[in-house]
Amino acid sequence: MWGTLINAGAIIVGSLIGLLFHSRIPKKYIQIIFQGIGLFTLFVGIAMALKTNNYLILVFSIVLGSIIGTLLNFENQINGFSGWIKQKIKAEDSKFTDGLVSAFLLYCMGSMTILGAFEEGLGNHPNLLLAKSLMDGISSIALTAGLGIGVMFSVIPLIIYQGSLTFLAQMLNDRVSQLYINELSAVGGLMLIGMGLNILDVTKIKVVNMLPALVIVLVLVWMFL
Repeated sequence: MWGTLINAGAIIVGSLIGLLFHSRIPKKYIQIIFQGIGLFTLFVGIAMALKTNNYLILVFSIVLGSIIGTLLNFENQINGFSGWIKQKIKAEDSKFTDGLVSAFLLYCMGSMTILGAFEEGLGNHPNLLLAKSLMDGISSIALTAGLGIGVMFSVIPLIIYQGSLTFLAQMLNDRVSQLYINELSAVGGLMLIGMGLNILDVTKIKVVNMLPALVIVLVLVWMFL
């Protein structure tokens, strides 16, 4: 878990630096930064989604995951959790939830996250997570400058998600193939595309309700590939 904890620490430090810029940058520049983040999110999402080797697995994962997430009302639960944190810290940032969710998806949906968590879970030195920590720390400066303090609190779901992957790797003991990693990354990529469109105000996709797809895709790969 040390790799994940260092990753979270790097994001917190980067976010604190980003907050200094966020409070000093004129609103018109914040809007431009916001749009740049949206375009970057779209780019990363498309690049990740193209890693899939089976479009049917990808489609069914997103559809079934979205149905389950809607039934369980994931978005309202996350919004409630985000609102509770916002109230506790007395934040007035209107983009708090967007910052938390967007940062979590950007930091956690890539193959580097999965491979890094698995590397540490298998008892190796967390080299990938340390490299990811540097990248996330730097990117959190820009993200926080555009999206506000919600980015910092993305470390809570990040620790839960990456920590769970590390624990899973310990249980599976090197039985996870690159196929699982590619399909899991592709599903995360689709969610990032949705988040990018939300950030750009093109539409309002309930991306959080799609989170169960990350579990569904593993089941479908295990069953059919």
